[in-house]
Amino acid sequence: MTIHMAGPGSDCAPLDPAAALFHSLSDPTRLGIVKRMSQGEVRVGELAAELGLAQSTVSAHIACLRDCGLVEGRAQGRSVYYSLSRPELMDVLAQAEILLAATGNAVSLCPNYGADSARAELTNTNLTKENAR
Repeated sequence: MTIHMAGPGSDCAPLDPAAALFHSLSDPTRLGIVKRMSQGEVRVGELAAELGLAQSTVSAHIACLRDCGLVEGRAQGRSVYYSLSRPELMDVLAQAEILLAATGNAVSLCPNYGADSARAELTNTNLTKENAR
């Protein structure tokens, strides 16, 4: 996939696949699943135990990654073993680590997506509910 930058007045559609890829990786749980799968095949039950999550939650995250073509399953008896379908994904994540190191705290401090943005969003949601009463 080639990412084409949209110019002024042009359609942003060429960025849609890239945005979908990064959105599929935007959840910390999905990143944890990908990291674990980089070590080899794993079953949902094992992932659930390692991540401390319900199997249904892990299954939903795996489904997201599978729908994006990043994860595949291999049936063996009654079990399904999941693994990364594209090893290039680890290259993308390695480059992301390099970029994060270069930008320092800039991403963490981002008002839209940084570490405090979730707390701010939760606070705003609670304030909205309070004001509605």
